[in-house]
Amino acid sequence: MLPSSIQISGEPLSGAEVRDICRGLRDNAVRLLSLRGCRLCDRDFGRICRALAGATSLAQLNLNLGVVSSPGRIKQLAEALRTNRSIQSLFLHGSPLTDAGLALLNPALALHPALVALDLGDCMLGDEAINLICGLLPPDGAKSGLKELTLSANPGITPKGWSRLAIAVAHSSQVRVLNLDYNPLGDHVAGMLAVAVASSRTLEVLDLEGTGLTNQSAQTLLDMVENYPTALRSLVLAENSISPELQQQICDLLSEGEEEEEVAGGAGDTQERERGREPAAHRSGSSSWMCPSDPSSQMVLMTSGLGDSLLAETEM
Repeated sequence: MLPSSIQISGEPLSGAEVRDICRGLRDNAVRLLSLRGCRLCDRDFGRICRALAGATSLAQLNLNLGVVSSPGRIKQLAEALRTNRSIQSLFLHGSPLTDAGLALLNPALALHPALVALDLGDCMLGDEAINLICGLLPPDGAKSGLKELTLSANPGITPKGWSRLAIAVAHSSQVRVLNLDYNPLGDHVAGMLAVAVASSRTLEVLDLEGTGLTNQSAQTLLDMVENYPTALRSLVLAENSISPELQQQICDLLSEGEEEEEVAGGAGDTQERERGREPAAHRSGSSSWMCPSDPSSQMVLMTSGLGDSLLAETEM
């Protein structure tokens, strides 16, 4: 029997449900586990963590919207991740981690052999957290690292922190998707990110929605797209003070580049990808900005970040 998915959203979990989840994890019958916004006691959270520690089929774990709600739970999750070897995508969006909590998680994240996608949006992070995250984006040839990173809605990160991230992205040989939407970046940080994009050989998607940009940023980004060959395919600039004309010019140039690549290499590797990251502007649904879908939809498309997509069928 192929591994299936368990997806529960915003519900209190009963003891029987927790037992079923743990049994599925121990039997390696679960490939996707999503408990976004669910309510459960600390004892039951610990039981699930112990079960996922040894799970070898689990590829995607979604604990968005406050499931990891205390230092004790952060420690339990870190312990599980130190043992687990299969999780490829971890979503903690809307968890009150803070820099201290990420410091507890970081050793397990850094040593995990399979992790390629990480969502730390709206996790109350600051510059100290950025220092740790940069370690998950190792420079060329150092080791494998994250391919998809979400840091949406972390206003505590300062321009100094964003500049360090930009340097790490510029030198990373792995990262393909970077979501920084709903952070107060401004034009100065956007300029640093433009340099990072121009330097990166891998970054394909950059989300800067609602980040306080103006036409000044847009012109810099336009110059970058127009004059420097990059891997960039998608640049999201909605909810900024940028003229529609400039946005369209950037979009047209990116589209031209993608069409040229498809003609040269074929379009067979282009995939539609849906993630577990929370939607923008405070996160009331479970859709992805790239491919919105209703939470009750029957089919969920997962991506490992390596280009390998996994189709999990959800139970109605």
